[in-house]
Amino acid sequence: MRLDHQNIVQLVGYCYETHHKPMLHNGETIYAEETNRVLCFEYMPNGSLRNHISEECDGLDWQTRYEIIKGICEGLKYLHEGFKEPIYHMDLKPDNILLDENMMPKLADFGLSKLYDGEQSMITQILTGTM
Repeated sequence: MRLDHQNIVQLVGYCYETHHKPMLHNGETIYAEETNRVLCFEYMPNGSLRNHISEECDGLDWQTRYEIIKGICEGLKYLHEGFKEPIYHMDLKPDNILLDENMMPKLADFGLSKLYDGEQSMITQILTGTM
């Protein structure tokens, strides 16, 4: 929620609720806790960048491509330099770059993001994210 930049998708709201559901376990009724979390982000009418760089797409003019690349770089710079501890996205790909009505790119899906304090090396040895 603290991310506030024109090239970062904005969190509009969230819902967090817990229900207790009765379940049978070894002939006995127990109550299991079920938690639901929903995040609501601003609407991006032009979808993801993936939709605009596929073979089925008519393509983008060079000025639009340049503005998209520039916006992605500005969003990453904000994440890397805009805080005391940098934020690293860790899953940047065309599916996670959303486009608003003016084709302005916004970085999304920070599920794998890492905070980095600068005092340790970052080495990733396990595969995470989407292939």
